[in-house]
Amino acid sequence: LMAADILLYQPHGVPVGDDQRQHVELTRDLAQRFNHRYGETFVVPTGFYPETGARIYDLQDPTSKMSKSAASPNGLINILEEPKKTAKKIKSAVTDDGTEVRYDREAKPGVSNLLTILSAVSGTPIPQLEEEFAGKMYGHLKVAVADAVVERLAPVRERALALLDDPAELDRILAAGAEKARAVATPVLEDVYAKVGFLPP
Repeated sequence: LMAADILLYQPHGVPVGDDQRQHVELTRDLAQRFNHRYGETFVVPTGFYPETGARIYDLQDPTSKMSKSAASPNGLINILEEPKKTAKKIKSAVTDDGTEVRYDREAKPGVSNLLTILSAVSGTPIPQLEEEFAGKMYGHLKVAVADAVVERLAPVRERALALLDDPAELDRILAAGAEKARAVATPVLEDVYAKVGFLPP
């Protein structure tokens, strides 16, 4: 399904997290096989993986990726959650017994995860963050991460809640988006049906 969603819209690049790498590779394989058999039809997309933040880990179990299906909701950052609740989760994140703020996925997965999140939302490279927090305690890092995440999510949350409070406007935006998507997808689907020998839908 992900491959179909990608190929139908002919993107050259697909921005995804590291855990979606296999899906992008499968999509590329399918596009190449179809093009080889039926002629040039699909753009073969490239995966774009961010240098920092391609994989974010659970705040309570920093050895597992952050997921809605995690054992505890306290390890998950929800975009629409109350800012105070988000900040509390981050400030309660699991770290380790040490005190040094440095990136080390094996020895310090919790601290490394917090550094990754802060780097991703602030745009500050991890080595620079390590310098900024040299000699400081984990509490300072957690407060900085909480503040940065809350600030970054604030406009997204505000806009989403405003749309949810205006169902008519939300329906209008969804309909306009669907129309744009249909305009791009229909010629591709018609081309695929013609090449494979299916009757048009």
